[in-house]
Amino acid sequence: AMPLGRDVLRQLDEAGPGALAIVVLTCGLIGLMLAYMGGAQLERMGAQGFLADVVTVGMVRELAGLMTGIVLAGRVASAFAAQLASMQAGEEIDALVVLGVDPVEHLVLPRLAALLLAAPALLAFGALAGVLAGWPAAVLSYGLSSAEYFAQCTRALTFTHLWIGLFKGVVYAGLVGLAGCREGLYAGRSAQDMGRAATAAVVRALVWVIGAACLSTVVFTSLGY
Repeated sequence: AMPLGRDVLRQLDEAGPGALAIVVLTCGLIGLMLAYMGGAQLERMGAQGFLADVVTVGMVRELAGLMTGIVLAGRVASAFAAQLASMQAGEEIDALVVLGVDPVEHLVLPRLAALLLAAPALLAFGALAGVLAGWPAAVLSYGLSSAEYFAQCTRALTFTHLWIGLFKGVVYAGLVGLAGCREGLYAGRSAQDMGRAATAAVVRALVWVIGAACLSTVVFTSLGY
């Protein structure tokens, strides 16, 4: 169990702190865009007071998880695929099998576990960045006071939105890890195959994440959550 824990910690460094800055930046920009787009529509109906709801629910429930998944697809799926493809090319994976070590347990599980552990923290920081980025738009462009904006944010943030957002984010992270590891393990043995594996992992991860986002939104909304 100890080496597994060590492997998880090593992968966690790449999946968590390595991705944090770009997750916060992208979620902040998306939150700002959401505030301006939502505010413009709400203002037409004289309902600017609901701007905080749009930004909070949009970020927490949908967009923070989706943007985290997309960032991880670009950063982590490609890295996982390249690492495993390079091991495949160097016949390290064959050597593990000969030694009686399960490559899935030794190589895939630590990577997946690291992503699943990092996802909730990345998601929380991303959602917070998005909500904070919507604040200046609400105050400067749509005439809400800071107190109103944050009071409305806390009212809009229900337990249901939180757990749905968290569930989605963790699922996306798992899909990214699976896509990266799958392409790496099934890569060919040439140098070109390593590049192909990394590219294929990003494409597969993006398609899986966006597909899961669409499906989960339809399912949760149909169930009335």
